[in-house]
Amino acid sequence: QVHLVESGGGLVQAGGSLRLSCAASGSIFSINAMGWYRQAPGKQRELVASVSSGGNTNYADSVKGRFTISRDNAKNTVYLQMNSLKPEDTAVYYCNVDGGPLGPLAGWGQGTQVTVSS
Repeated sequence: QVHLVESGGGLVQAGGSLRLSCAASGSIFSINAMGWYRQAPGKQRELVASVSSGGNTNYADSVKGRFTISRDNAKNTVYLQMNSLKPEDTAVYYCNVDGGPLGPLAGWGQGTQVTVSS
């Protein structure tokens, strides 16, 4: 069973930056893709970035060029560097094991709130 703990959210002005961290327990971390998801009020949760076990990355069009996902397998941690933040990035951000077409594979953590003011 994978346990996920997200941190690093906060309130930032438009154009600012934040770095999110996700600490994962469980030995499956290093052999699975990991993803960052977000859920804005009244909207469905969406995958915004993913990183494979080998470091290959994919991004949603809405964050491409502004967000960078990375992972440290030795620390069982995945990061999301968010630059040039926009008010529409406001959401609760979660990490999870990215199962590709199967979707997220683990239970959800508590998430971390990101609020971008205009």
